[in-house]
Amino acid sequence: MSQTPKRGLGRGFESLISADFDKTLLTPEDRIEKIAVDALQPSPYQPRRHFDDTALQELASSLKRHGVVQPLVVTPVKNGKYTLIAGERRWRAAQIAKLKTVPAVVRSSKELEQLEIALIENVQRVDLNPLEQAISIERLREQFSLTYEDIAKRLGKATSTVSNIVRLLQLPESAKQALMEGKISEGHARVILSLKGDAVRQEYLVKTIISQGWSVRQAEQFASSVKAGIKESKQAAKQTQNETPAT
Repeated sequence: MSQTPKRGLGRGFESLISADFDKTLLTPEDRIEKIAVDALQPSPYQPRRHFDDTALQELASSLKRHGVVQPLVVTPVKNGKYTLIAGERRWRAAQIAKLKTVPAVVRSSKELEQLEIALIENVQRVDLNPLEQAISIERLREQFSLTYEDIAKRLGKATSTVSNIVRLLQLPESAKQALMEGKISEGHARVILSLKGDAVRQEYLVKTIISQGWSVRQAEQFASSVKAGIKESKQAAKQTQNETPAT
């Protein structure tokens, strides 16, 4: 898992999480079935409620030309119906495209439970980057309808700890990249998050931490200067340097 996020950063983490999760659900040995579009239903616990109409129309046009390339993942329910585990966006686009069937892999509830356990174990790995932990936690929340409180209990962590880890997904792309590559620490990342809503200052802080080797304390001083009303980033940086004791 450690290498995949680095390749996908440019696409944004929402797409990374869903696409990477699909790969986890599928194996080369899986038997792909054709399932009627009207036999599928979304999960009632799916936290995502908004789907961009324009993006769905574009995907529907692609499906008309090329078909559904990546199989959906479903689990059987009553009366010949299936609940979607992964691929709701593709299913909605298939409806728009008026496709009769879509390719899908059927997963039993036991298989999904095993996968859930595997993902929880993955979050507990000591060698995971904080951002990789955040991605795995968000997979659990989105795909298994678990709350952060549920996940925290299973991980043996405080709910606030889990929520704070997931907040790292709100970092600007440059900060995510730097955190994944070890150029900034989790402490630096949290200071950058404290400037959320000020994209210019966030970018400036990321670059300065890397180029000048700022400590977390220096980053905090910069953020404090910004919040105190210093408008120019360079002026806030100068104030930071002036307040930093010599070592």
